[in-house]
Amino acid sequence: MDQFHDRQHVRLRSRVLGTYLHADHDGERVSLSRRRDSLHAAWAVHIHPRPDGPYLLLHSAAYGRYLGATFKPSPLGHLGCRTEQRDYDDEQDLMAVMWRAAGAGFRDVVLLRSVSGRFLRANGRYLPWNNGVTVDDNVSAMMYWTVEPIPARGGPPGLPGPIHTPSPGYHSLMLWRNPVVSWLIRFMPSDPNGPIYSRYCWTTFRYRGRSVFHLRDELARRMAFVLDGRQSFDLVMCVRAGREGRLTPLVVDLPSSGYGETLSIVVIMSGTPAYNALRHPDVDAA
Repeated sequence: MDQFHDRQHVRLRSRVLGTYLHADHDGERVSLSRRRDSLHAAWAVHIHPRPDGPYLLLHSAAYGRYLGATFKPSPLGHLGCRTEQRDYDDEQDLMAVMWRAAGAGFRDVVLLRSVSGRFLRANGRYLPWNNGVTVDDNVSAMMYWTVEPIPARGGPPGLPGPIHTPSPGYHSLMLWRNPVVSWLIRFMPSDPNGPIYSRYCWTTFRYRGRSVFHLRDELARRMAFVLDGRQSFDLVMCVRAGREGRLTPLVVDLPSSGYGETLSIVVIMSGTPAYNALRHPDVDAA
């Protein structure tokens, strides 16, 4: 566990394949990718203390969801069972997202073992299109992961440009084949020193599309009384993936699988202690 420090960001690179553990754009799957300069390849470390010692939790720097082991069969051509991105709401979720890191005999290389006794495994050694990440109990070199720390940057990166969302009825046949993603957004403004959660603090609305740029503008419009003359770029949206999930700055477009799903967002204003406490990985650093 010495390679991991609470709240730092890391990449996990397959020692055999050279590819990176990647939180897929659908917000659900986990795969391997050669891109290292992406928030989808960055994972925030969440050290969870337990009576039997500390456990490692990893949540995506893109969507905030946690790396979890499942007992679902893996796709054809893969070994073991699927991994997934999942929310962290309760003890049952916790058991799926807890890992222990053990040295593999090489510098900065680890094995990640789930509480069910299975190890995080890369796939695709001979068939590179089998790029899923699984858990399996037969230890092999495909379970060796090199830990690459990611330095922090001074502030949040700029948001991607706006995505046009067709209005209802526009090219109806096209929309029928490719339906527009729709979300139920739950949001709340944070206290300057950090969010104070209660069941009554959330406001909800429906949001169509994936554009994080337009979502920030919509939240700024709904929070005009809180902004008090400040602009939309003075706020940072942080996604909360479950009641026990840590906040993750939302600076990429929303997942592609959000048909009717709920997204919980805490809005933090610039210049506050809560804003200064946020960590942003510099994925472009060498």
